[in-house]
Amino acid sequence: MVTFLPSRAGRLADVPSFDRGIGGAESNVACALAAAGHRTRWVSRVGADGFGDHLVEAIARYGVDTRAVRRDPQRPTGIYFRTADDRDTDAHEVLYYRAGSAASAMSPDPESVDHTALAAGRILHLSGITAALSADCLALLRELTAPRAGRPLVSFDVNYRPGLWSGEADQANAGPRVLLDLARGADLVFVGEDEAADAWGITGGPDAIRAALPEPATLVVKQGSEGATVYTEDEPAVFRAALKVDVVAPVGAGDAFAAGFLSATLRELPADQRLRHGHLMAAAALTVPGDLATPPVRGDADRLAALDAEAWGTLRLGPGWTDGVPEDGALTKDVPVNTEAKEEART
Repeated sequence: MVTFLPSRAGRLADVPSFDRGIGGAESNVACALAAAGHRTRWVSRVGADGFGDHLVEAIARYGVDTRAVRRDPQRPTGIYFRTADDRDTDAHEVLYYRAGSAASAMSPDPESVDHTALAAGRILHLSGITAALSADCLALLRELTAPRAGRPLVSFDVNYRPGLWSGEADQANAGPRVLLDLARGADLVFVGEDEAADAWGITGGPDAIRAALPEPATLVVKQGSEGATVYTEDEPAVFRAALKVDVVAPVGAGDAFAAGFLSATLRELPADQRLRHGHLMAAAALTVPGDLATPPVRGDADRLAALDAEAWGTLRLGPGWTDGVPEDGALTKDVPVNTEAKEEART
């Protein structure tokens, strides 16, 4: 979607102007991974309009392959407006204008979306937001999460947004059930402890969420400012604390965390390092105003992720921290860094 960001804080009714940006969970993850040195492809639909042009061009500038994005001459590009306030407060407002959008027309029909491109990557990342857009989008996600030989590793971010399921009562009640079914078909699942409580009524912490979701080979439970826990097959659960961050804006942190975890997954790093890379990428997003941030250079991220527990626990990150990290892991903005990102590990 095209995102309209307010020029000042306050109610949408009182904001006089907005800045145009890009938004969307999957494209955010693709952009962050591309900026971190990975090869990524965004598969979607946008309108054959100016906003569609903007999205394709802006996302491509991050290094994302957009050739599989289809243009729809009959349907518009989706847009949304949000306030500048924290998403966790009652003052936060989000207005979606995406019913009947080009993206909502994605379906299992090969004419609607490039299925060859969807099957070609090492990881296919999906979001529960897409499932809420239309019955056709839900059918597509059911197909992509269905067990089949030779499929990519399927990554699924639950991304429960009650407002997107707030139509008729039956639809609103179906949303949580749909998301649970889709998560059970994925190989790697991201879910927040808070959204598991909101969607499924699970309040017993990460272990209770794992008990309700035993099927995914990897389950990542995000625990807000406390940290995150990862469960893998036949291995004990691993918890890694989140970083102390001087937050500029909370938007985009979840997508950034997923990108950091997926980046470390592609590099075949151990579970605890995957969590730390997720926290570092989230910290980059938290210290900028928009959804997308320049990630730390890979060598810098690796040095910080390798800190001992005490050093990790005392680290505090603020705006500009991705500009450079010296060899000892201490942060300063005046240290030159190597901007060459190594190729990801191959299977």
